[in-house]
Amino acid sequence: MSNPRMAGKVALITGAAGGIGRAAATLFEAEGAKLVLTDLDVSSLADFAARGALTLAQDVTDEARWREVVDETLARFGQLDAVVNNAGIALIGNIETATLADWRRTQAVNGESVFLGSREAVRAMKGRGGSIVNISSVAGLIGDAQSVAYCASKGAVRLATKSIALYCARKGYGIRCNSVHPSFAKTQMVEQFIQSAKNPERVRAGLSAAAPMARMGEPEEVAKAILYLASDESSFTTGAEIVVDGGLTAQ
Repeated sequence: MSNPRMAGKVALITGAAGGIGRAAATLFEAEGAKLVLTDLDVSSLADFAARGALTLAQDVTDEARWREVVDETLARFGQLDAVVNNAGIALIGNIETATLADWRRTQAVNGESVFLGSREAVRAMKGRGGSIVNISSVAGLIGDAQSVAYCASKGAVRLATKSIALYCARKGYGIRCNSVHPSFAKTQMVEQFIQSAKNPERVRAGLSAAAPMARMGEPEEVAKAILYLASDESSFTTGAEIVVDGGLTAQ
């Protein structure tokens, strides 16, 4: 391959075992990145490990584990150039049905993990530079009546990203921080949501029709936006949000 877009870079991706995380890992690998891949289900990353990736079990809500993961990355590769905070959950519940436990769990996995991962990224990258890519959602831009905790968590990711971007820029760290906002993509999380419905095929059709392009996205389409932000191609892009939603939020 001529001029791989991630040649010489070390990238850490959380929630890498499936969906958007696996698609990003596959694309990054093809573009020459050295990979650090984490997930609760680390056994699903065995194929990447066999090709030289560092694969680690990680609960992204565990503060101490974040420090360990980044330290192991630096010990193995000597540098860290990109962190993709991708791990997340979606618990359905409106303001009347969602429990406090649902709310707290969602904020911890979707929001606190981005804070922890970004803080560790800054520790490892400052003085060298790098890129933080936080995976938000269209639900961080527009509301959904049945996902109060999810919307709140993804909105938090969006604005935390901008705060981190401004801080790093004003400090002169050379660290960029941006967010990606997918709509419904063909991932395990979305499929689980569909299958939990009383009429899965009706829900599937509704999700496909939500975007003007009349289909759900592919994980690889989201991964391409992540790759752009992680690579040097986005060298003057920070505090921005890239929406990958088939036009859903343009309506």
